[in-house]
Amino acid sequence: QSALQALKAHVVSDPQKILETNWSITTSVCNWVGVTCGSQHQRVIALNLSNMLLTGTLPPQIGNLSFLTSLNLMNNSFHGSLPIQLANLHRWRFIELGENYFYEEIPSWFDSFPKLQYLSLSANKFTGQIPSDMFEILPKLQSLNLGMNNLSGKIPIDLLKCKELQFINLESNRLEGILPKEIGNLTMLRSLHLNNNRIQGKRKKIILFRIAR
Repeated sequence: QSALQALKAHVVSDPQKILETNWSITTSVCNWVGVTCGSQHQRVIALNLSNMLLTGTLPPQIGNLSFLTSLNLMNNSFHGSLPIQLANLHRWRFIELGENYFYEEIPSWFDSFPKLQYLSLSANKFTGQIPSDMFEILPKLQSLNLGMNNLSGKIPIDLLKCKELQFINLESNRLEGILPKEIGNLTMLRSLHLNNNRIQGKRKKIILFRIAR
């Protein structure tokens, strides 16, 4: 409860008054809008605040939700950097932070989530290079969406070690260099979006690469 109260306190605008009217300490957090608890231990396992038009920042206390497996903040106005305390959430399987205003570089501690299957940081303000070491321990990653940011540099080779990848979206960044030939080792890959970058194939610029099975 204290972790979610800290998140509520960091929300500076709640135009639909969802948190204001529903997140009350007089009721169990398991009954709060957007909160899902486990059936056995009654601990918070999922937090879905998508499309609530919230404005605010993420407090470090979120890292205390040790049973959290899913976080969806899509289409809000959360901003600032991602607190390092999120690296404590080793059970994460689903992370959707798309269409917010998170900035600075993508933290390399995403390699702390060996069970992670879905990661979307699209349509934010992330800058810098995609950290190569964040992919070293993501064996279950199936979907990666980093499109529509301000990322630069090359596609990290370590990304291609995630053999379960089915979907990759890196479009609308400032990436450059040659598309690694090791992309062919991703036998599960169905769709790869690279348009609006400066990534080159052997002969021409890559606009959209889609694999159909």
